[in-house]
Amino acid sequence: MTGFFRILTPSRLINDLFNRWQSGIVRIVLGVEYDGSAYAGWQWQPGRRSIQAELELALSKVADQPVTVVCAGRTDAGVHAAEQIVHFDVNVERDLHAWLMGGNTYLPADIRIIWAKNASNGFHARYSAIARLYRYVIFNRAVKSALMDKQVTWCYRPLNAELMHNSAQTLVGNHDFSSFRAQGCQSRSPFRIVYFIDVYRDHDKVVIEICANAFLHHMVRNIAGVLMTIGAGKQPQDWAATVLAAKKRALAGVTAPPEGLYLLAVYYPDSYGLPVHSAFNKLPGDATRYDQSAVAEL
Repeated sequence: MTGFFRILTPSRLINDLFNRWQSGIVRIVLGVEYDGSAYAGWQWQPGRRSIQAELELALSKVADQPVTVVCAGRTDAGVHAAEQIVHFDVNVERDLHAWLMGGNTYLPADIRIIWAKNASNGFHARYSAIARLYRYVIFNRAVKSALMDKQVTWCYRPLNAELMHNSAQTLVGNHDFSSFRAQGCQSRSPFRIVYFIDVYRDHDKVVIEICANAFLHHMVRNIAGVLMTIGAGKQPQDWAATVLAAKKRALAGVTAPPEGLYLLAVYYPDSYGLPVHSAFNKLPGDATRYDQSAVAEL
């Protein structure tokens, strides 16, 4: 039995809850928004700015004790989040307003806590998640934007969003995404379940939204790179299917830049009482947490 299932075994969850209750520890859940332009990614790194380090520093000041946070999914350098989910454990009493407003007082302007709630039913930001939703935004005009230099990816070639959408549907389902994983990806398995992909145009922007049970390293950016190539007319519509079937990273071409990528939302069972993005209404009724014995968390 894997470590994942040991963590999620009901008896282990009950023991964890009991031990935290006995020691006066409470678990807090936060929704966090950030512009990742100035950071080396989510994860703490020595000598470099990270979202995790800034958030832990701010929350530690509110708690007056060291705080360690756990997130739903780590984001790379330059990647943004509209609603990253994190949890942390503390043994001090603070109301939720204090975590929200106090935390934001100590955070830099490009990171914001947008809501705070008490965790329930053994919630874990990473292991309780059923699905993650990413958005990739492409600014599609001849001239770069002066206002969104680090918030979108620029493509000067006209893109056919309808063609990109139709091509992307071949990626929906349970597949081996070896062609779309980074060479340094540490996942034990290349299999992921993509629940839906939507590509649409919004004036000068082409938007890709992709929802899956979990993602391989650079998976969204590699999919975006393939779809942009198709949308620009450099490859036929069925090229995404060809790349998927090949199971070879070299065939997929260039990884799209990080600037246009956003972690949009994370879906959890309703029993946790957390905000639910409307896009998750499209999830199948049987969507469940991924199996660590078959796939590995990013």
